[in-house]
Amino acid sequence: MIELAGPILDTMAYSLLSGFVVFLRVGGAMALLPAFGETLLPVRVKLGLAIAFTLVVAPAVATNVAPIAEQGQVIGSFLATEVLIGLAFGAVLRFWVLALQVAGAIMAQSTSLSQLFGGGTSEPQPAIGHLLTLGALALAVMAGVHVSLAQALIGSYDILPPGLFPDAEAIRAWGLAGVVKSFALAFSLAAPFMIAGLIYNVALGAINRAMPQLMVAFVGAPALTAGGLLLLMIAVPLALVLWLQSLQTLLANPFEIAP
Repeated sequence: MIELAGPILDTMAYSLLSGFVVFLRVGGAMALLPAFGETLLPVRVKLGLAIAFTLVVAPAVATNVAPIAEQGQVIGSFLATEVLIGLAFGAVLRFWVLALQVAGAIMAQSTSLSQLFGGGTSEPQPAIGHLLTLGALALAVMAGVHVSLAQALIGSYDILPPGLFPDAEAIRAWGLAGVVKSFALAFSLAAPFMIAGLIYNVALGAINRAMPQLMVAFVGAPALTAGGLLLLMIAVPLALVLWLQSLQTLLANPFEIAP
């Protein structure tokens, strides 16, 4: 019996070590991934999600982590590289959530709604930003973003092999392209509000010049708020669809971001 148990124990140790190597990368990414890395989620839930993603990714990348598992130990370099790669992967995807927050801030400032129900949560941002973020993340999960994330994590082992530090210049260019793309997306989502705010201020200035005795602020402020809420109702569904399409395009090939 002891002789029969030896190979079984060796196989279990090999599987656990391979799973741990995959968990390092998945856990690092899980800290920043959209929807699954939010601060609203308890740490235990994130840990459970990281283990679940590890169980999905590990069998698909078994050949990639086999050389590490065959060594019988995970040295410090593997601990550093896998966590670093996971954090870099999650950070690039986190830029798309930050794009929603930036777009929400622009929308709120353009329509004088920046203080409406704001400041009631752990993250100081306008209510429109919370509405965009929660709505977009819910839409992404409903659209199966977890499947795309698992596929992207599996593909990362071909682009960024385990145990090797990624090229610093490549990581810099990757991150910079993500920042540029996320800010461009934020301004695209908030463009209707910026245009409406510009037209409102130009019209208000013209009215004030034509009728200096009229208190245009008392007349224009309610109109701006009502117009902002109406525009929010019309534009936000389209903005969420545009954001989801951009995220799906990113997940299809996360390592080649076109500025």
